[in-house]
Amino acid sequence: MRRGEEWALSPKDRGPVRALARDYIDSRRLVISEYILFAVFALILVVFAFGAAKNSSMVLYLELGIVLLIGIEAMYHATMVRRLVRRRLPGESTRGIAWYIAKRSIRLRSSRIPPARVARGEAI
Repeated sequence: MRRGEEWALSPKDRGPVRALARDYIDSRRLVISEYILFAVFALILVVFAFGAAKNSSMVLYLELGIVLLIGIEAMYHATMVRRLVRRRLPGESTRGIAWYIAKRSIRLRSSRIPPARVARGEAI
């Protein structure tokens, strides 16, 4: 599974559409969702440093903004992957691809399983 061999992958990671989606996300130079984890840590520090009671509305808006940013980016990438699938793999289903892309893009590149097969910036 860590080598990305098809027979060892879990059912949610199998198939040419999922492989294309993984390659697309892994080849992107800048995936904002990947760095959201650092924004969440900064938000936690702000809450503890300045008190949650005083800044509760600000924290709520920041949390909603983070979720919205992840959603917008996932939908953009899902649209791009759907276009690629229509061009390269006509007739294949893209059901659930937006959620799959969102979950993959949130994780740091070094902790993604199956690991990236393409380098950043590499054409897919």
